[in-house]
Parts: sequence; C-alpha cells; structure tokens
Amino acid sequence: MDYVERNCRIVKEKMIQQMEQSLKLGRKLIDTELDTGILNFVVRPIVKAFYDYWAQHDAKKGTLKQIDITLEAGKQLLLNGNSEESFNRILEEFFPKYLKGDQVTYQCSKKHRNYEKLKENSRETFINYLKEVKTFLGFEDHVTDYADLARGAFKSKEIATKNLKKQLEFTERGISIIEEDPSILSLPAGKKIIVKSLRKGFEESKKDFLQGIDETYD
Repeated sequence: MDYVERNCRIVKEKMIQQMEQSLKLGRKLIDTELDTGILNFVVRPIVKAFYDYWAQHDAKKGTLKQIDITLEAGKQLLLNGNSEESFNRILEEFFPKYLKGDQVTYQCSKKHRNYEKLKENSRETFINYLKEVKTFLGFEDHVTDYADLARGAFKSKEIATKNLKKQLEFTERGISIIEEDPSILSLPAGKKIIVKSLRKGFEESKKDFLQGIDETYD
C-alpha cells in the first residue's frame, strides 16, 4: 500500500507548513497587541519571552507529535477501523497521546472549572481529524502534491468547504471557552493579550483556509 505512505508524507508536509505559518502569525499578532496598550510595556518582555520560548520548544515539539499521532491513528483506522468497535478502540488508544501534545489544553489549568469542556472539545476535534485523515490516506490514484490529493479525496469544493467549516467550529469553540474565562490559562502575565491574539489569529487563518480551498478547486 505505497499510496498510504505517499499520502501520509504529503499530508504531513502540509500540516507542518500550516504549523509554521500559524506560529509566525501568532508572533505578529502578539506584537500588534503589545504595541496598542498603554501599560503593555510592563508585560511586553514577559509575553514576548514566553511566546518565543513556547513557539520554538513546546509548540513545535507538541504539534509535531500531534501530527505523527494523528497520521498513525489514521493509518490504523484505514486498515482496521471499519467497525464502530475498532474506531473506538483506536480513539481510546491514541487520544491520550494526542491530548498531551495539544497546545491549547497544555497551557490551561487542569483544575479549572472549564477544563473538562476544553478537553472534550479536543476529543471531538481529534475524532473529526481522524475521519478526514482516513479519507486522505485512503486515496489510491496518482497524485503529485497536496492540491491533487485534496481534489481526489474530497471530490468537490462544497464537500471540502463543509469539512473545513466543521473543523473550524471546534477551533472556535475552544477559543470561546478560553474567552469566557481567561483565568483558565496557566500563564504568568498577558492573558488578555494572548486571548485577543488567539481570536484574531483564528479569524485570519479561517480566511486563508477558505481561500486555499478556492485556489485548490479553481
């Protein structure tokens, strides 16, 4: 099944590219937020130092781990996940590993009253990822890049857009939980700045993702 490994490589390259773009966007948005507040000069060094360290260490390491876990679980699902029992077994095996690399829940207090809601949202996100990854990995025809693979796996722009919007709903929900009570964040300072940057980053990324679909199916 060489096509599975081929598809896995293509999807992994795309996910890593998206990760790098997200981290760069996050730094840009945090800088913008820090430049607008009158008293932000007090927290600027703390927030910048935190973000830079997190982006270069925890975020990259955790996200790369998530990518590998998701792809491996997707392979297992493709090979053994045709039954509900098999799907649930794979989910229970891989989700705890996925959660450890999740950068949203990682930065939040497990003792907070909203943590379980955030954790459940991460679980639903992972379930949706698995279904999408299975579709990507299972495409057998010849492809040369991500655009080819996306068009082959998801036959129309409408299907691709529907799947993207569903995934974006989970991201939106996670951000909303943090916005509801930023005290869930385990950060030394700058919680409001981080939350604002999360929201703006999500809105900008959403536009980019939808534009990407337009370009793929143009």
